[in-house]
Amino acid sequence: MKKLLVILGMITCMACLSACGEEEAKSGPISDEQAVQIGTTIVDQMNTIVSQGAIEQYVDQPALYNGFQGWQSALDDIGTYEGVSGGSVAFDEDEVAITVNVLGSSHNADVVIVLDNALATYIGITTNVHYSTGEIMAKAGMNTVIGMGTVFVVLILISLIISCFSLISKLEGKQKKEEPAAAVAASPVVEQTSAKEELSDDTELVAVIAAAIAAYEGAASTDGFVVRSIRKSNKSKWQNA
Repeated sequence: MKKLLVILGMITCMACLSACGEEEAKSGPISDEQAVQIGTTIVDQMNTIVSQGAIEQYVDQPALYNGFQGWQSALDDIGTYEGVSGGSVAFDEDEVAITVNVLGSSHNADVVIVLDNALATYIGITTNVHYSTGEIMAKAGMNTVIGMGTVFVVLILISLIISCFSLISKLEGKQKKEEPAAAVAASPVVEQTSAKEELSDDTELVAVIAAAIAAYEGAASTDGFVVRSIRKSNKSKWQNA
């Protein structure tokens, strides 16, 4: 396929030589007709390369590779390539832009080929498909629907996340209610433990109280009873009298 580029280069050189031999002054290095002819040849060769699946051979030439990929994508809308129908050229200080009008079975298109002033280096190739007003409006409407749909989906997700906050608060409330019940269930154990600790700390007081009770009962020893706890009485002296 690289031989095709050599052929294109030869065509370009011939066009430049013929342009230099003409006496009529021109706005660029070649005439408009010559530029359109070169563009037509490039489009024909580009379509051949794409149809043969030989694009990957031009990976090391980004301008050509990207142009071939754009043409391949555009063929889905263009349909069958049916040739060209004229074109135009624009000369600049540093580059030449050749526009070729492409005919297709489904849509027509414009292929813009940008070369340097020496017509030796490809700067870029772009394919622009011609769509009807209805198709443009349909695509715009579809993009609008997709955009609005995405926004609504995001809003719904946000609302669901916010609604989950109430469930979290309810779960926290249940946990708080369960914690006091567990504390009440554990309180007798705590009281027994504290009572044992109080008795262990007041051993002498327990012995004195046990001896007093034994004397009151007329018992010879304190083996018949055990002091398990000592509590402060809340009654006044008059009530105890």
